[in-house]
Amino acid sequence: MLYSKKKILDEYLKSLESVAVAYSGGVDSTFLLKAAYLVLGEKAVGVTATSSTYPKREFEEAVKYAKLIGAKHIVIESEELDIDGFSENPIDRCYYCKNELFIKVGEVAKNIGFKNVADGSNLDDTGDYRPGMKAAAELGVVSPLKYAGLTKEDIRVLSKEMDLPTWDKPAFACLSSRFPYGNKITSGKLTMVELAEQYLMDIGFRQLRVRHHENLARVEIGEKEFAKILDKNLLNEIDEKFKGFGFSYVCLDMKGYRTGSMNEVLDKNSKTG
Repeated sequence: MLYSKKKILDEYLKSLESVAVAYSGGVDSTFLLKAAYLVLGEKAVGVTATSSTYPKREFEEAVKYAKLIGAKHIVIESEELDIDGFSENPIDRCYYCKNELFIKVGEVAKNIGFKNVADGSNLDDTGDYRPGMKAAAELGVVSPLKYAGLTKEDIRVLSKEMDLPTWDKPAFACLSSRFPYGNKITSGKLTMVELAEQYLMDIGFRQLRVRHHENLARVEIGEKEFAKILDKNLLNEIDEKFKGFGFSYVCLDMKGYRTGSMNEVLDKNSKTG
């Protein structure tokens, strides 16, 4: 079943003839860039947009992985905080971000004579509130992984077989997803989150989120690492470090890490608009 999906993916990529992949260096877009490069060669390119919502570590990894794949890598700028309304953090914030991103990647594709823009959405991405998909649909962005019916687990398995270092990389979403809807996003707040998350990774945690609730940091840690963080001395150290980053209070989320936790407060009507 998995390899039939991979065959569908390869055939679909071949039909595109040329593609600019919106490439973040994450599990999905790295696999897609690799698959596209194997099928299309120089007619596949990765395009990465730098911004204040995109951590430095993620950009550095994207550059490294693109070199490993061998595909051409184009870096552009896309500052979401300059988009009207984005910093106010409405529930459809992701729409504005993706719309800006895909327009700019589309411009790159047009300038180099490529026919298509692709994103790394997979089959699992249909299960959460993702207004960015609306932007992709409006701009004609294709989603080869979703088309082939590949799930996140499928992509990890195939990535491991391809010797991609991202096969077991923790899931990542842009830093703007760390703020409750309606709470203003600023460059200073983004820096607080990036510093806090980088610190937790530096001391050995892998799957995590630091949610910014004004002067309070809500830390989500993966289930397998929960016991580790409960050491009293470590908790005191984390509290001290986070206060140095600008937070007044630090709390540990009892449910631990999960994607889309900021969407839990939305009702069905909010999600459907």
